[in-house]
Amino acid sequence: MSGRPVCSSRILWPIAAALAVGVGLVGCSGGDQGDLEAYVAKIKARDPDPLEPLPDIKQVDTFIYEPGERRDPFVTDSQAHEAVAAVSDNGLAPDPLRRKEELESFSLDALRMVGTLEQDQTRWALIRSQDGILYKVRVGNHMGLNNGQITSISDDEIQLTEVVSDGPGDWRERQAKVSLTE
Repeated sequence: MSGRPVCSSRILWPIAAALAVGVGLVGCSGGDQGDLEAYVAKIKARDPDPLEPLPDIKQVDTFIYEPGERRDPFVTDSQAHEAVAAVSDNGLAPDPLRRKEELESFSLDALRMVGTLEQDQTRWALIRSQDGILYKVRVGNHMGLNNGQITSISDDEIQLTEVVSDGPGDWRERQAKVSLTE
């Protein structure tokens, strides 16, 4: 073994980093800060700028809606048209105010019956939509784009009664079905 000391880079790097930080801190400390303190005192001694006055707020006149013969602003045009059509026809029309069910956003062609089940003397049909979601429906539920209401469920098909338009204010019923697919 020689008389020279062995220096490892693992030891030298932390020492060099500590020296660099120390030199940086020494350069930032001390020194004459009198000119900085004088500038801060001068800025603090200035009078503040005046604030702009608040803008005048104009008073808004109130308005009372008197409908008279005008349409109700809270009913859409399609709802108003359907309500007028329902009054002017044979009494057969879908309820425009009924909340739509999820399966009423699909056409019957896009729905597949995949099975049935019975629970507490209620027969349910299992329907798969085109996006792969499985739904459980029973007699009385609605499905399809034509206001279809389920009238019966058997082991191999679902019977529906649809209410379709034959023109403005003229509605008719038609039968439809969704069959079990293997």
